[in-house]
Amino acid sequence: MVADAEAGTHDLQAHLTLTYLRYPSLVVLFLPLPQTTKIIQLWITYPAEEARSVEMVVVVTPSEEEERAAGLMVMIREYEAERDREAAENLERMCEVGPSDGDSSGMSLITDLLGDPLCRVRHSPPFLMLVAEIAIGPESREIVGVIRGCVKIVTCGTKNPRHASGDLAGASLVPIYAKVAYLLGLRVSPFHRRKGIGLKLVERMEEWCKEKGAEYAYMATEKDNEASIQLFTGRCGYSKFRTPAILVQPVFAHRLSLPGDSVVLHLPTADAEALYRRRFAGTEFFPRDIDAVIRNPLSLGTFLAVPGDCTAAARWQGVEAFLAAPPPSWAVASVWNSKALFRLEVRGAARWRRALAQATRTIDRALPWLRIPSVPDIFRPFGFYLVYGLAGDGPEAPSLTRALFHHAHNMARADAGCRVVAAEVAACEPLRSGIPHWRRLSCAEDLWCVKRLAGEYGDGGAIGDWTKAPPPASIFVDPREF
Repeated sequence: MVADAEAGTHDLQAHLTLTYLRYPSLVVLFLPLPQTTKIIQLWITYPAEEARSVEMVVVVTPSEEEERAAGLMVMIREYEAERDREAAENLERMCEVGPSDGDSSGMSLITDLLGDPLCRVRHSPPFLMLVAEIAIGPESREIVGVIRGCVKIVTCGTKNPRHASGDLAGASLVPIYAKVAYLLGLRVSPFHRRKGIGLKLVERMEEWCKEKGAEYAYMATEKDNEASIQLFTGRCGYSKFRTPAILVQPVFAHRLSLPGDSVVLHLPTADAEALYRRRFAGTEFFPRDIDAVIRNPLSLGTFLAVPGDCTAAARWQGVEAFLAAPPPSWAVASVWNSKALFRLEVRGAARWRRALAQATRTIDRALPWLRIPSVPDIFRPFGFYLVYGLAGDGPEAPSLTRALFHHAHNMARADAGCRVVAAEVAACEPLRSGIPHWRRLSCAEDLWCVKRLAGEYGDGGAIGDWTKAPPPASIFVDPREF
């Protein structure tokens, strides 16, 4: 086997060159660090003509003890835009999402943050981004990891209102709020994993969150991301908490009609805030600063779907009048322009997939009255709209939910480059049956993990330890960190 090996070098970056041995079906990469016997199996992407014969790639990398002996210590510090933007973007590209274990298509999802690594947290003050860097020379350092985080006040449960008479009764439940940290965007260079860098980033971020008064911290990941789950649940003390679904609907060339005799109304911002606070403030993860969310320029509006024969459909008289005499069924949702923050792209699709998708779009544009469910061009950078704050009441609420999503689809259709509409809802969301989506584009089960940070209970102590609370029927997904 040794006789068949081909030795060489591979330039990964301007300052990082790897030595390798290539066998007929195996590539061994040697990192330019101290010798070690620790071998980590790592799959990496090779050019197509090289990948055909490569079955496995192994990387020889030092243990933590050898790293310390060599003086390669990790420094965690706050992200500085002018100094770190390019390196952070390069790291994001190195850590792109690849095919899942059960996906044989070879396709990968690529994210372009449009030059702003803070885009997913900057609308949620306070926020922070940390970087991990190591020395690679006397006067040079390399960023090998990043993490983002923010702190907000959200609903973690409800309680009955206590009146002056002492009776426990009331028209509506009172929300119980807790200050919660959300950790997201953890990335570690593929060439520096299994060295405790991710753990250091999480621990430092948690320290900052505690300083900001956070009682809990939570994170979201794919259910098959074993490395992330092991880090957070195995080493950081998090527990599996919620399993929401991400449902994605493609944007077609033709318009979608509203089902039945439903009517969609664009609510004034003040009425939208009042409706959310009056009826849905008890929804888990509902942000106390809902006014900041729906007044954000990225929020394109809050929409109410009602039957066409109700009073509100004929003339909107304000939220107070609506709640005083609501129709038998109704649904409400807001739309967020995620396209303005980042773009996605599917790479690695076979040529026949691209050709088939193009054919469906061509027919859909030429013959829109056929209403062909065409495949959007997701093989080039594209944006999406996020439907959030979904709620409703009445037996026809799922049908009215479909009307809201058809309306969001038509909004996205008029926005060039917006090719899908997405929503994230609880696993047992009552309105889920009314959300149009393609299973192939959706994620049936995401995973949220949670951890208690504070030693004492704040207002959220009224429900005890939130990490042990049973899953509710609905959750509120904050669009600012989606």
